[in-house]
Amino acid sequence: MPAPLTLWGRKSSCNVQKAQWLLEELGLSYDHKPVGGRFGGLDDAYRALNPNGLVPTLQDGDVTLWESHAIVRYLAATYGDSSLWPADPRRRALADQWTDWTATTFQPAWIGLFWAVVRTPVEEHDAVAIAGFHASSLAAFAILEAELTRRPYLSGEYFGYADIVAGVSLYRWFDMAIERPAMRAVEAWYARLEERSAFRNVVMVSYAELAGRLAF
Repeated sequence: MPAPLTLWGRKSSCNVQKAQWLLEELGLSYDHKPVGGRFGGLDDAYRALNPNGLVPTLQDGDVTLWESHAIVRYLAATYGDSSLWPADPRRRALADQWTDWTATTFQPAWIGLFWAVVRTPVEEHDAVAIAGFHASSLAAFAILEAELTRRPYLSGEYFGYADIVAGVSLYRWFDMAIERPAMRAVEAWYARLEERSAFRNVVMVSYAELAGRLAF
Protein backbone atom coordinates (compact mmCIF):
# COMPACT_ATOMS: atom_id res chain seq x y z
CA MET A 1 0.00 0.00 0.00
CA PRO A 2 1.43 3.44 -0.90
CA ALA A 3 2.46 5.74 1.91
CA PRO A 4 -0.26 8.20 2.93
CA LEU A 5 -0.12 11.81 1.97
CA THR A 6 1.07 14.16 4.72
CA LEU A 7 0.42 17.89 4.78
CA TRP A 8 2.46 20.07 7.12
CA GLY A 9 1.22 23.51 8.17
CA ARG A 10 -1.27 25.44 10.27
CA LYS A 11 -4.84 25.66 8.98
CA SER A 12 -4.97 29.45 9.32
CA SER A 13 -2.29 29.86 6.64
CA CYS A 14 -3.78 30.78 3.27
CA ASN A 15 -0.96 28.92 1.53
CA VAL A 16 -1.70 25.76 3.50
CA GLN A 17 -5.38 26.23 2.66
CA LYS A 18 -4.59 25.99 -1.05
CA ALA A 19 -3.13 22.51 -0.64
CA GLN A 20 -5.73 21.36 1.87
CA TRP A 21 -8.61 22.65 -0.26
CA LEU A 22 -7.42 20.56 -3.22
CA LEU A 23 -6.82 17.50 -1.06
CA GLU A 24 -10.43 17.80 0.14
CA GLU A 25 -11.74 18.41 -3.39
CA LEU A 26 -10.04 15.23 -4.54
CA GLY A 27 -11.33 13.22 -1.58
CA LEU A 28 -7.82 12.09 -0.73
CA SER A 29 -6.92 10.63 2.63
CA TYR A 30 -4.07 12.53 4.24
CA ASP A 31 -2.37 13.08 7.56
CA HIS A 32 -2.31 16.70 8.69
CA LYS A 33 0.58 17.82 10.89
CA PRO A 34 0.03 21.33 12.28
CA VAL A 35 3.25 23.31 12.38
CA GLY A 36 4.00 27.02 12.35
CA GLY A 37 2.37 29.79 14.33
CA ARG A 38 1.25 28.71 17.77
CA PHE A 39 2.27 25.14 16.98
CA GLY A 40 5.94 25.89 16.39
CA GLY A 41 7.81 22.95 14.94
CA LEU A 42 9.68 24.83 12.20
CA ASP A 43 12.93 23.40 13.50
CA ASP A 44 15.90 21.67 11.92
CA ALA A 45 13.93 18.47 11.38
CA TYR A 46 11.25 20.37 9.48
CA ARG A 47 13.86 22.32 7.52
CA ALA A 48 15.25 19.02 6.34
CA LEU A 49 11.95 18.71 4.46
CA ASN A 50 11.58 22.38 3.56
CA PRO A 51 14.77 24.45 3.74
CA ASN A 52 12.74 27.69 3.76
CA GLY A 53 11.20 26.79 7.11
CA LEU A 54 7.79 27.88 5.81
CA VAL A 55 4.47 26.13 5.31
CA PRO A 56 3.06 24.16 3.58
CA THR A 57 5.06 21.04 2.84
CA LEU A 58 3.55 17.95 1.23
CA GLN A 59 4.89 14.43 1.44
CA ASP A 60 3.59 11.76 -0.94
CA GLY A 61 5.59 8.61 -0.50
CA ASP A 62 9.12 9.47 -1.54
CA VAL A 63 8.06 12.83 -2.99
CA THR A 64 8.49 15.90 -0.78
CA LEU A 65 7.28 19.25 -2.10
CA TRP A 66 7.13 22.81 -0.83
CA GLU A 67 5.78 26.00 -2.44
CA SER A 68 2.00 25.97 -2.38
CA HIS A 69 1.47 26.41 -6.13
CA ALA A 70 3.85 23.57 -6.93
CA ILE A 71 1.93 21.38 -4.48
CA VAL A 72 -1.41 22.30 -6.05
CA ARG A 73 -0.14 21.56 -9.57
CA TYR A 74 1.34 18.24 -8.42
CA LEU A 75 -1.89 17.12 -6.77
CA ALA A 76 -3.98 18.18 -9.77
CA ALA A 77 -1.67 16.39 -12.20
CA THR A 78 -1.29 13.23 -10.11
CA TYR A 79 -4.78 12.75 -8.71
CA GLY A 80 -7.09 15.11 -10.60
CA ASP A 81 -9.38 14.49 -13.54
CA SER A 82 -9.35 16.26 -16.90
CA SER A 83 -11.09 19.34 -15.52
CA LEU A 84 -8.44 19.85 -12.84
CA TRP A 85 -5.53 18.87 -15.09
CA PRO A 86 -6.55 19.35 -18.73
CA ALA A 87 -4.77 17.23 -21.32
CA ASP A 88 -4.95 20.15 -23.74
CA PRO A 89 -1.87 22.31 -23.04
CA ARG A 90 -3.77 25.41 -24.17
CA ARG A 91 -6.37 24.93 -21.46
CA ARG A 92 -3.70 24.14 -18.91
CA ALA A 93 -1.77 27.25 -19.90
CA LEU A 94 -4.79 29.38 -19.01
CA ALA A 95 -4.79 27.98 -15.48
CA ASP A 96 -1.01 28.40 -15.26
CA GLN A 97 -1.26 32.01 -16.37
CA TRP A 98 -3.61 32.91 -13.52
CA THR A 99 -1.71 30.76 -11.04
CA ASP A 100 1.52 32.60 -11.79
CA TRP A 101 -0.24 35.98 -11.80
CA THR A 102 -1.59 35.17 -8.34
CA ALA A 103 1.94 34.54 -7.09
CA THR A 104 3.53 37.61 -8.66
CA THR A 105 0.77 40.24 -8.55
CA PHE A 106 -2.43 39.33 -6.76
CA GLN A 107 -1.26 37.66 -3.56
CA PRO A 108 1.43 40.25 -2.72
CA ALA A 109 -1.28 42.92 -2.95
CA TRP A 110 -4.07 41.36 -0.92
CA ILE A 111 -1.78 39.66 1.60
CA GLY A 112 -0.01 42.98 2.07
CA LEU A 113 -3.37 44.56 2.85
CA PHE A 114 -4.28 41.71 5.20
CA TRP A 115 -1.03 42.18 7.10
CA ALA A 116 -1.46 45.94 7.23
CA VAL A 117 -5.09 45.81 8.41
CA VAL A 118 -5.42 42.55 10.35
CA ARG A 119 -2.01 41.26 11.36
CA THR A 120 -0.64 44.65 12.42
CA PRO A 121 -1.80 45.83 15.86
CA VAL A 122 -4.27 48.69 15.50
CA GLU A 123 -2.00 51.12 17.34
CA GLU A 124 0.71 50.44 14.74
CA HIS A 125 -1.47 50.88 11.66
CA ASP A 126 0.19 52.84 8.88
CA ALA A 127 -2.46 54.70 6.88
CA VAL A 128 -0.12 55.27 3.93
CA ALA A 129 0.83 51.59 3.72
CA ILE A 130 -2.82 50.52 4.03
CA ALA A 131 -3.84 52.90 1.26
CA GLY A 132 -1.10 51.58 -1.01
CA PHE A 133 -1.98 47.93 -0.51
CA HIS A 134 -5.68 48.75 -0.83
CA ALA A 135 -5.08 50.43 -4.17
CA SER A 136 -2.95 47.57 -5.51
CA SER A 137 -5.55 45.04 -4.32
CA LEU A 138 -8.36 46.91 -6.05
CA ALA A 139 -6.31 47.05 -9.25
CA ALA A 140 -5.81 43.29 -9.11
CA PHE A 141 -9.47 42.65 -8.35
CA ALA A 142 -10.39 44.83 -11.34
CA ILE A 143 -8.35 42.46 -13.52
CA LEU A 144 -10.19 39.50 -12.00
CA GLU A 145 -13.53 41.23 -12.56
CA ALA A 146 -12.80 41.74 -16.24
CA GLU A 147 -11.73 38.10 -16.71
CA LEU A 148 -14.66 36.66 -14.79
CA THR A 149 -17.18 38.56 -16.90
CA ARG A 150 -15.96 36.42 -19.82
CA ARG A 151 -15.83 33.01 -18.18
CA PRO A 152 -17.12 31.47 -14.92
CA TYR A 153 -13.74 30.39 -13.58
CA LEU A 154 -10.16 31.54 -13.89
CA SER A 155 -9.31 28.05 -15.14
CA GLY A 156 -11.86 28.35 -17.95
CA GLU A 157 -15.33 26.92 -18.21
CA TYR A 158 -14.70 24.58 -15.30
CA PHE A 159 -13.35 24.91 -11.78
CA GLY A 160 -9.62 24.28 -11.65
CA TYR A 161 -6.43 24.90 -9.73
CA ALA A 162 -6.18 28.56 -10.68
CA ASP A 163 -9.46 29.10 -8.85
CA ILE A 164 -7.96 27.49 -5.76
CA VAL A 165 -4.79 29.56 -5.56
CA ALA A 166 -6.62 32.84 -6.20
CA GLY A 167 -9.90 31.91 -4.52
CA VAL A 168 -8.42 31.46 -1.05
CA SER A 169 -8.36 35.26 -0.90
CA LEU A 170 -12.10 35.73 -1.08
CA TYR A 171 -13.24 34.85 2.44
CA ARG A 172 -10.77 37.27 4.01
CA TRP A 173 -11.29 39.91 1.33
CA PHE A 174 -15.04 40.04 1.95
CA ASP A 175 -14.63 39.71 5.72
CA MET A 176 -12.02 42.40 6.31
CA ALA A 177 -13.11 45.84 7.52
CA ILE A 178 -12.21 47.63 4.29
CA GLU A 179 -14.04 49.50 1.55
CA ARG A 180 -14.91 47.32 -1.44
CA PRO A 181 -16.56 48.52 -4.62
CA ALA A 182 -19.24 46.28 -6.08
CA MET A 183 -17.75 43.70 -8.44
CA ARG A 184 -20.55 41.52 -9.72
CA ALA A 185 -18.42 38.95 -11.50
CA VAL A 186 -16.06 38.45 -8.56
CA GLU A 187 -19.03 38.22 -6.20
CA ALA A 188 -20.65 35.60 -8.44
CA TRP A 189 -17.36 33.65 -8.53
CA TYR A 190 -17.23 33.78 -4.73
CA ALA A 191 -20.80 32.47 -4.58
CA ARG A 192 -19.87 29.56 -6.86
CA LEU A 193 -16.88 28.70 -4.70
CA GLU A 194 -19.02 28.91 -1.54
CA GLU A 195 -21.14 26.09 -2.96
CA ARG A 196 -18.15 23.76 -2.67
CA SER A 197 -17.97 22.00 0.69
CA ALA A 198 -14.16 21.86 0.56
CA PHE A 199 -14.03 25.66 0.26
CA ARG A 200 -16.40 26.13 3.17
CA ASN A 201 -14.57 23.63 5.36
CA VAL A 202 -11.01 24.74 4.61
CA VAL A 203 -11.08 28.41 3.62
CA MET A 204 -14.05 29.86 5.51
CA VAL A 205 -12.45 29.37 8.90
CA SER A 206 -11.59 31.79 11.67
CA TYR A 207 -8.35 33.73 11.37
CA ALA A 208 -8.82 35.40 14.77
CA GLU A 209 -5.55 33.94 16.05
CA LEU A 210 -3.72 36.10 13.49
CA ALA A 211 -5.26 39.43 14.45
CA GLY A 212 -2.75 41.91 15.82
CA ARG A 213 0.11 39.41 15.61
CA LEU A 214 3.05 40.20 13.37
CA ALA A 215 5.35 37.55 14.80
CA PHE A 216 3.40 34.32 14.53
